[in-house]
Amino acid sequence: MKSTGIVRKIDELGRIVLPMEIRKTMDIKEKDAIEVFIDGDKIILTKYQPSCVFCNDASDVIFFGGKRICRECLSKLKEQL
Repeated sequence: MKSTGIVRKIDELGRIVLPMEIRKTMDIKEKDAIEVFIDGDKIILTKYQPSCVFCNDASDVIFFGGKRICRECLSKLKEQL
């Protein structure tokens, strides 16, 4: 993990501001979704990109049965049935 040297305080509503440099580097724009993970004592923020539950591919994904699945994996499932 790389330290940026940037420190931000949490406001009274629990919010922080991501610095413009980080948003540009990570291609995060206004209204983009951010996913939050916990790893031990660390909070990890990542740009949310929905992906297939089987292959993790984020392209050509549809919502099926409450899960995201790409069309290629869907075709493979159909072949096995």
